[in-house]
Amino acid sequence: MNSPNKPISLRGCLAIVLASLVLAFGLYNVHAQADVTEGGVLGLTLLLYALFDLSPAVTTLLLNLLCYLFGAKVLGRKFILYSAVATGSYSLFYAILEQFPPVWSGIANYPLVASLVGALFVGVGCGICVRVGGAPSGDDALAMALSHKTRLPISLVYLSTDALVLGLSLLYIPFTRILYSLI
Repeated sequence: MNSPNKPISLRGCLAIVLASLVLAFGLYNVHAQADVTEGGVLGLTLLLYALFDLSPAVTTLLLNLLCYLFGAKVLGRKFILYSAVATGSYSLFYAILEQFPPVWSGIANYPLVASLVGALFVGVGCGICVRVGGAPSGDDALAMALSHKTRLPISLVYLSTDALVLGLSLLYIPFTRILYSLI
């Protein structure tokens, strides 16, 4: 991750915008089509879409904003600004992608492939954002703030929030598909 003392750069912002496109592409074309989900905010947006037909383009923005506000006292200004670029870009790209049919409509027939390909998109998209110094999801802000408040290890906070969302996802995803989501 970049040093928090370095200023925000145009190059960093462009990398985050590209990474957010990769993430939105994977979540729209793989996860949402194959009933493979994520934990945390990304998974919660897919849950809200499945249960209430609320677009992830909108819910991602709102949920992340709430997480960033909650974590603002713990996180630095640079993280918040880069994360705002990531969240806004992700929401914009997801909204654009929703205007087109999915690229791999039959991927739902191959849940193992979908979970691996989806993980690749999520890993690359989120990994680039984190490397630059931000995050496309409020999970990071929320996990850091909860860890600070509860004094629990951040890994346990991430695991707990992911497990909660995956458990709730059983409302619309069969148990066997949740197992693929764990991959």
